[in-house]
Amino acid sequence: MSDNMHLKSRSTAKGSPIQAAAALVGAVFLLVGVLGFIPGITSQYDSLQAAGHESHAKLLGIFQVSILHNVVHLLFGIAGIALARAASTARAYLLGGGVVYLVLWLYGLVIDKSSQANFVPLNTADDWLHFVLGLGMIALGVVLAKRPGTTGVGR
Repeated sequence: MSDNMHLKSRSTAKGSPIQAAAALVGAVFLLVGVLGFIPGITSQYDSLQAAGHESHAKLLGIFQVSILHNVVHLLFGIAGIALARAASTARAYLLGGGVVYLVLWLYGLVIDKSSQANFVPLNTADDWLHFVLGLGMIALGVVLAKRPGTTGVGR
């Protein structure tokens, strides 16, 4: 076996950078989902609602959360970890998830925060975090897909 083949097989066995990024992003979402259910880390925990803008619980005292919001984080985390198993699905998770978060950012900008349309719920801090997450995930999906050692889509 040539050194080049050996390096390639080792790289594939451990996963590519894009797979690692998707797994890390997924793990962070999983952690955030769990933290949203912990009193103290989530302030005003006694006002945590299933969904809707009436939920005044705030993760880290900043980001408005509800049970629905926390469950979405958990599911998004599980998806990231599961899709990190292959480079093509890891890339799809990062790009697709990034688009979802940019749409959620736009949604948060246009809705009335005190209306029934704010069912997740979202506050201004959530909006701007979604913007950064969306751009960051898309950037990871694009940049890491072009790096050496990253298998191409469909491989």
